[in-house]
Amino acid sequence: MIEFLEQCLRIPSLSGQEGAVAQFLVDEMQRRFGPRGRAFVDAAGNAVGIIGDGPRQLVLLGHMDTVGGDVPVRYEDDRLYGRGAVDAKGPLCTFILAAERAAAAVGEWPGEWQLIVVGATEEEAASSKGARFAVTQYKAELCVIGEPSASDGITLGYKGRILISARFEQDSQHTALPGANASEEAVGLWNALAAHAAAFNADKPKAFDQILPSLRKIQSGDDGLREWCEIVAALRLPPDFAPDAAQSFVAAWEEERRKPRAGDLRSPIRAEYAFRGPEHAWRSPKDTTLARAFVDAIRAEGARPAFKHKTGTADFNVVGPVWGCPIVAYGPGDSTLDHTPHENVPVAEFERAVRVLERVLRATIA
Repeated sequence: MIEFLEQCLRIPSLSGQEGAVAQFLVDEMQRRFGPRGRAFVDAAGNAVGIIGDGPRQLVLLGHMDTVGGDVPVRYEDDRLYGRGAVDAKGPLCTFILAAERAAAAVGEWPGEWQLIVVGATEEEAASSKGARFAVTQYKAELCVIGEPSASDGITLGYKGRILISARFEQDSQHTALPGANASEEAVGLWNALAAHAAAFNADKPKAFDQILPSLRKIQSGDDGLREWCEIVAALRLPPDFAPDAAQSFVAAWEEERRKPRAGDLRSPIRAEYAFRGPEHAWRSPKDTTLARAFVDAIRAEGARPAFKHKTGTADFNVVGPVWGCPIVAYGPGDSTLDHTPHENVPVAEFERAVRVLERVLRATIA
C-alpha cells in the first residue's frame, strides 16, 4: 500500500500543474478498480474513478495538488516523507486503496450504489477549481473529504475564510510633514481587523467559534514620485460570521478612514481592496450514519475515535453546503505537519487508515 503513495509523492503537482499526477492516478484507478470501474480526467483536470452505476452516490473527494517546497521522498523511522504525504496525497491514496479493497470484498457490487473517487485540482490555490466542478457533476448521498485527521480522527467541521488584499498609495512628500502615510494606513487596517476579532472573540472560548486573523504579507516602497504599501490579511471565520460581514467591516473602516483629519498636511491616500477565497464555515452533526460508521470502524481497528473541528478551510466548505448530506473529513497524518518541511506519515497509520475506510465503505454500500 505504501509503495503506491510513494509513487504518487514522487510526481510534483503544484496547484495548476496537476496533469502528470492526474494521469498516474487515473491509470492506477482503472487498473485497480477492474471491469466494474472506469476512470478519466474530467474537464476541470480532476482524476476521477467510479465503481458501479447506481443512483445513490458515495463521493470520496480528495485533492492531488500541493503547496510548494521540495520535501525529499524517503523513509525514516517507519515514516514516509514527501510533499503531500499528509496534505493531501496521503488521504487521496487512502481513498483509492480502500475503494479497491472494498470492491473486491463485497463480491457482487450493490446495484443501487456508485462509489466515486475524485482527486481534485487547485484546493491549495484557494480557487478549489476541482471541487467546484465536481459539485456540479454529482449529487452525493454521503461524502468523505480527504484531509488529515489521523487514522483515529473524524473531522466534522471546518472554519470559513476570506483573504483581504489592500494597497495604499499617495504622492511622495517630505517625511517631516504631519499626517498619515501609506504604511501607517496599512498597519491601521491590520490593527482594526485584529481589534475587531478580539472583541468578537471575547466571550467565545473555543477556537472554532472565533475569528482568527493572520497577517500574510506586508510590503512597502517609494520610487520618488509615489509611496505605497500593500497588505494581505486572512480571516478564519466561525459559523456565525460570514465572509460578507468581513467585507462590510472593511468598507466601514475605509469610509471612516477617508474623513478629514485635523492637522494632516500630507497628500491624500488612495486605497484599493480585493477579497479572495470567501468560504462559509460548515459543520456536520456527529450522529449521522456516516459518522457512526467511522466510529465503528475505528473501534474495530483497536483505536479510540475522536471527533474534531478544524480551524482551517478545505473543499469540505465548498461541497458541504451544496450537497447538504452527511459529510466528514478523514485521512492519515498529523495536520500540524501540513505545508511544513517535515511533512511525513507513519507507514502503520497510513495502512490502518486504509483498513478503517474499507470497513466504512463495506458498512455503507453492502
